[in-house]
Amino acid sequence: MENTYNNLLIELNDILKAQSIINGHVHWTPLVSSATLGQQIGANLHFKAEVFQKTGSFKPRGALNKLHSLTLEEKKQGVITISAGNHAQGLAYASSLLGIKATVIMPQNAVKSKVEATKDYGAEVILHGTHKDLMPKCREVQRERDLILIHPFDDPFVIAGQGTIGLEILEDLPTVEMVVVPIGGGALVSGIATAIKSKKPDTKIIGVEPTGAAVMTKSIQQNKVVHLDEINTVADGLAAPFAGRYTIAHVKEYVDKVVLVSDEEIIAALRLILERCKILTEPSGAASFAALLFDKIAIPKNSHVVCVLSGGNVDISMLKKIL
Repeated sequence: MENTYNNLLIELNDILKAQSIINGHVHWTPLVSSATLGQQIGANLHFKAEVFQKTGSFKPRGALNKLHSLTLEEKKQGVITISAGNHAQGLAYASSLLGIKATVIMPQNAVKSKVEATKDYGAEVILHGTHKDLMPKCREVQRERDLILIHPFDDPFVIAGQGTIGLEILEDLPTVEMVVVPIGGGALVSGIATAIKSKKPDTKIIGVEPTGAAVMTKSIQQNKVVHLDEINTVADGLAAPFAGRYTIAHVKEYVDKVVLVSDEEIIAALRLILERCKILTEPSGAASFAALLFDKIAIPKNSHVVCVLSGGNVDISMLKKIL
């Protein structure tokens, strides 16, 4: 299908600029190899461990880059966003660095530890409804308080910030042949795909969604922004209620394939990563490895594969249940 979104695409130079902006404020996260799990899937396997990033996920990268783009007057106004948790913490952390007041609209059932962490980073949290209620409430509060919206994923500056992960992967593993990335709203896969395809176009980029939150898959199929009425997944970080115009454009242009994994497959992958690699990732991060573990992707034998572990902010009560 022809891509009608080309004017929405960022470029490699945007990601390089983002890298210079966020440098010193976020970690260059490790690329961890696993011979045992690699043997299980028949590949040279590496995990890009964003679980060790500031705030426990990749989100500060995009948040910092976006906040840097604001005018002085916009920074004084304050910012607002919606989030199930990781973007909330990322924006709160980034805002605290720059002295910007942040407000976050989170669902009533948001993971308690993520809510508390967001508050600890200095943001005001408003709990409201379910995922589908967040953006209407956000727009309401935005108008009342004259705040600047920082979109959690559908923004070129956010996408460019997340794309710095792709630059790090290429620097640490120049031989990479496939990168597997979880998809929520799609900024992570959009940024990584743009960075890697711009510098090493033969590298395959695979996106992974939960079956209970397959908003990008449906949006690509229907060639429009799809909104989900119902979301049902253990991976709360991938539970985006809608895709975005920018992220759809990048997925259509740069991502080779998007595959689906079940909650059971995600949990099995999480367990294996914890047992064999001693890395505790949240279900959202484990989704990338689940796609490999359960043969959702054809992997050339002994190829160099990177799975992005997007975050490690695990709800302890949930962890007790699934383990």
